Amino acid sequence: MEGLRSRTWIAAIVIAVAVASIIPNFADTSALKWWPAGKLNYGLDIQGGLHLVMGVDIDGVVATSVVRQTQALKAELEKENVVVKEFTTSLAKQGEFGIVANSVEDAKKIEASIQKNHPNSLQVLNVTGESVEVKYLEAYLLDQKQNVIRQAIETIRNRIDEFGVAEPSITQQGADRILVQLPGMADAERAKQLINTTAKLDFMMVSYEKSPDEIRQLIADAEKAGGYSMSTLKYTEYIAKVNQDLQGKIPPKTIVYFQKLDNAKTMDVGSTPFLLHTDTDLSGDYLDSAAVSFGQYGEPEVSLRFNPTGATKFSNLTGENINKQMAIVLDKVVKTAPNIQSKIPNGEARITLGRSNNKDQMEEAKLIATALRAGALPASLEQLEERRVGPSLGKDALDKAKLGSYIGSILIMIFMIVYYRTMGLVSTMALVVNILSMFALLGSLGATLTLPGIAGMALTVGFAVDANVLINERMREEILKGASLKSAIKEGYDKAMSAIIDSNITVSATALVLLYFGTGPVRGFAVTLLVGIVSTLFANVFVSKVIVDNLVHRFGVNKFSV
Repeated sequence: MEGLRSRTWIAAIVIAVAVASIIPNFADTSALKWWPAGKLNYGLDIQGGLHLVMGVDIDGVVATSVVRQTQALKAELEKENVVVKEFTTSLAKQGEFGIVANSVEDAKKIEASIQKNHPNSLQVLNVTGESVEVKYLEAYLLDQKQNVIRQAIETIRNRIDEFGVAEPSITQQGADRILVQLPGMADAERAKQLINTTAKLDFMMVSYEKSPDEIRQLIADAEKAGGYSMSTLKYTEYIAKVNQDLQGKIPPKTIVYFQKLDNAKTMDVGSTPFLLHTDTDLSGDYLDSAAVSFGQYGEPEVSLRFNPTGATKFSNLTGENINKQMAIVLDKVVKTAPNIQSKIPNGEARITLGRSNNKDQMEEAKLIATALRAGALPASLEQLEERRVGPSLGKDALDKAKLGSYIGSILIMIFMIVYYRTMGLVSTMALVVNILSMFALLGSLGATLTLPGIAGMALTVGFAVDANVLINERMREEILKGASLKSAIKEGYDKAMSAIIDSNITVSATALVLLYFGTGPVRGFAVTLLVGIVSTLFANVFVSKVIVDNLVHRFGVNKFSV
């Protein structure tokens, strides 16, 4: 009885949490800060919106990278007194280039210099007389291509945030494509224009002519006078408006941008204003690369490398502003503002992160490096496919899916009650708990519900009932053999368990494959299946057993039909 009491409390608490978790889908609970806030989002095929497939010009970025690499090599070789006649970049899209030296001896020096200074990125394919054939290492080239996709996704996500689209889906599709799904998006032309805009990266010095408190007060006064705030305008519109209102109140050639606080979900919830100089003249066009590296104690940081022109500008800028902050700004958002500790003459710099948690540091380093590359190596995007789904079409599809689900579930419940009587009623109660648990789990995960996801739910109901059928049939066999009700219940659940586990493992394996290789709605279907397996094992095995045990052991029911 003690074990039964514990299991009953566990079942009751989980069911209560599940019910509480699905309420935000039907009622506004925002006033209750302690109430679970997660809820299901409707996908593109339900609420309508925009579906785009964008091709990423990876080859163009690789070619640009090769040209920049040749410029950097030229500067390096000049320091080593090695004369280069010319660079040939006809195969730049494949990551290959040629170097024509002034002499055979210089060609050998070039080979030695590349092997010494670039062992992790470049390889010398061949040296023939005065000609040196060079190519990126395959691993380096593959990583660079993946970086291009990641930075393109980061750039698109920055753009889409302008619209306030709830749960946009932006994922890689294949080797060089990006799938963009914008549920509820009506302004398709503006969205496409925004997506195709190149990221703008700037390095700007922080101005100390106004204190942070003075800047905040000026901003608050401007907002009060204009009757607006960051939450009522899109970020770029807010920036334009607030800086227009601050003209004459802040020093000439300065501008106010914001950095989102670490613990804030959106910029309007928590941000820090920075007064920045606009005449720095150092942008992402001068940046060769940005990558995650590690400091002397193994802490993650971001390493930057400028091209020769950028290196000169960066050297002068850092030399003139020691012990001052330099803000790294992407699309008018301050990503970080590190202190300049010393003059940096070699065009290489590092951004140290202030967080103590190594995992958070790594995530921030990856984010900053990706954001910087988005400005440093912009990839042109080509629209390959466009589909627009109207909200009326999505509503019609959802209504039909709901109707089909209701009819199917009711028919299953009727069959179970008629065929298995008391155990059929227990199975029906467990099925209701199963559906509640599935919605609660999907909502808490912030999942996006699509039509394939609804199909996954219907399939979940099917194999959930299958588990109860196995249990009920086993119990029926035991009773026909003359076993007591208690013995039949125990043997029924025990003997059916292996078959239930096997079938769920099989479905889980299929769902995991779909989750790993699938995109968009296919992944949504896989997520629904996996969540359904968890809820099925809880509701149709654990909860149903708790109900049956309570009927027999607590309420003294000695006989019921199976």
